[in-house]
Amino acid sequence: MGTPDPPTTESVGATPGLLERELETPSRVDEITDRLVTAVAIGEYLPGSRLPAERELAASLRVGRMTVRAALARLVELGLVETRRSGRGGGTYVLQQWPESSTDAVGRTLTMRLDELRDRCDAVCRIHGAVCRAAAETRTDHDLAVLRERLEAYRCADSGRAAQQADSALHLAIMDAAGNTVLKQTLLELESSVSIAAPAHMWGDSATMRQMELRALREHEQLIDAIAGRRGDDAEALARAHLAIDFEHIAAALRRAGGLID
Repeated sequence: MGTPDPPTTESVGATPGLLERELETPSRVDEITDRLVTAVAIGEYLPGSRLPAERELAASLRVGRMTVRAALARLVELGLVETRRSGRGGGTYVLQQWPESSTDAVGRTLTMRLDELRDRCDAVCRIHGAVCRAAAETRTDHDLAVLRERLEAYRCADSGRAAQQADSALHLAIMDAAGNTVLKQTLLELESSVSIAAPAHMWGDSATMRQMELRALREHEQLIDAIAGRRGDDAEALARAHLAIDFEHIAAALRRAGGLID
């Protein structure tokens, strides 16, 4: 994760042709294509979602824009995304989540990163527990009002993208209630390192998505009650259990792709 960003054609203007050829070497483009296919398959980007701009994807994936552009072109060919070029609604949008053609890419990507993802998910659980303990200890009445408002928004959200966005808003409110910007930034950076290609929680398979959303609602309710009651021990334990959902999604996706997991 500490590898510096490679140079872009904007930063090295003298030999753009050579640089572009280097950035588009098949192995690198193959890897980024697999990661984007997997990010869509496990629900980081749900159908109807707009992917970040090429520049943002290049920064988060630590590659050059030409590599991202080549990978996105492959996703278009696979029928996973489409590019719209008109007005403010322009961009690259997800069309379907996990066609059969995605299975091999998901298996390769998750198998290669499994041990790392397991450790990072465990770290997220532990840091999230600390954040929720802090929220229980330091939350104000205003914080609690915001948390209950965000919880209700999640409860009322439609399944899929709307629920994913409401979930993110609720978790950000919990981080704010903790009153510690270092803890918040640490957690956000750690969560982004778990991501395959998106700054959003994976939302899983469409077949089990609603079941997961209802489970998360129950866990959200228990967690907000613990924070409201200033029960730090309970808040920490509930938070650590709740964030285990992320690795459950990874394990389920790997099994669906035919991979092995301990």
